[in-house]
Amino acid sequence: MIHIQNYINGQLTSPNSQKYLDNIDPSIGKVYSFIPDSDNTDVELAYSAAKAAFKEWSILPKEKRSQYLLKIAALIEQNIDKLAWAESIDNGKPLKLARTVDIPRAAANFHFYGTGILHYASHAHSMEETAINYTLRQPMGVAGCISPWNLPLYLFSWKIAPALAAGCTVVAKPSEVTPMTAYLLSEICMEAKLPAGVLNIVHGLGAKVGNAIVSHKDIPLISFTGGTTTGKQIASIAAPMFKKLSLELGGKNPNIIFADCDYEKMLSTTLHSSFANQGQICLCGSRIFIERKIYEKFKSDFVAGTKELVVGDPRHEKTKIGAIVSQPHFEKILSYIELAGKENGKILCGGKAVKLSGELSQGYYIQPTVIEGLPFDCRTNQEEIFGPVVTLTPFDTEEEVLMMANSTVYGLASMLWTQDLTRAHRIANNIHAGIVWINCWLLRDLRTPFGGVKASGVGREGGFEALDFFTEPKNVCIKL
Repeated sequence: MIHIQNYINGQLTSPNSQKYLDNIDPSIGKVYSFIPDSDNTDVELAYSAAKAAFKEWSILPKEKRSQYLLKIAALIEQNIDKLAWAESIDNGKPLKLARTVDIPRAAANFHFYGTGILHYASHAHSMEETAINYTLRQPMGVAGCISPWNLPLYLFSWKIAPALAAGCTVVAKPSEVTPMTAYLLSEICMEAKLPAGVLNIVHGLGAKVGNAIVSHKDIPLISFTGGTTTGKQIASIAAPMFKKLSLELGGKNPNIIFADCDYEKMLSTTLHSSFANQGQICLCGSRIFIERKIYEKFKSDFVAGTKELVVGDPRHEKTKIGAIVSQPHFEKILSYIELAGKENGKILCGGKAVKLSGELSQGYYIQPTVIEGLPFDCRTNQEEIFGPVVTLTPFDTEEEVLMMANSTVYGLASMLWTQDLTRAHRIANNIHAGIVWINCWLLRDLRTPFGGVKASGVGREGGFEALDFFTEPKNVCIKL
């Protein structure tokens, strides 16, 4: 079995501890590779390499930085099958999903920022005949980038690409649950001849590696995607050190369906937005609100569609629901389904673990689950489950559904289905979320800002907002 290695100063290296962690294939519940059990000494080596590389990388013409990012994008595209297979094994997601969404998006991230940096501009402000002011956008230094397990390479590259494009160097930590494609990205960067130290990838546990990055006195900014609880911990460490923070955290997203919607399009998309990647996407619509006049029809059709979703081997073409990413998360999801029962919810379909045959018998599989009859403010409807579990709630008025939709501490994404243009604009304005999809879901323009409000995070990723994050503005005033 392969021993994954860290990528520090342009080389693949073993952890200083010479210790490794088990990496489990969730589809079979067995160890299939080993992860470096790195610590603060490895992070310090990575930081030193990044600091040294920053001197040249930060002043390298943007056209040169662009060429490196575009080369990495091309190599990801050339290795799409290898990377998709690795992502599916590591994460448990259907291979088809990894091949059509995750890996192409990782390539797109590098391509977008490889070209975007060429068009990044600052401002000038004339004071008529008195003075002229112009703004410099300068890379801040060594960036700390920490990414989650649900969309491993997709979100890893979403942070790394703009940081490198902006002229920062990076010390990055992928999730210890899904490290394989980050390791393969190391090999791609070596093939692209990315200068040593520009990108450094340190594998290991959050308590060791993540904490060492966040608390490092000379790393001035942290970009993190993950759970809200961890985000609070990071903020508590970074804020007193006056670090710049971008935190993309949890969600409990509402999907609001009015009777005048395009019903068939809504139904098909809602099945997808509820259970894609086993519901393990921060943008999934886990709370479905349906106007009462179509509630019974929707419930019948949605449950029938859910029952048709195939739970099985992630590598099979017909599989729609793959394995849950890990045993602890598998147990967490089942505990929330049990909680829903205690809160007097009615399970309309699913609700149980799935036992497959053969080598898959020890894998972590859960039936896609639909629950109704729960109060909007119960724990099941307020807390992030992050699995193939959705709740159905009828509503009568726009005011009522807005109150329920906005009732959680989260505010990441939302979905709205209606043909009433005035209503669509009104609700989009009044819903507490960083993203509002109207008559669609997961339709992404990479130029747009991405992020949430309330406990869903701080700051925005995507577009020029990300380049702004990794740079520091400096005003220069010249008296005429």
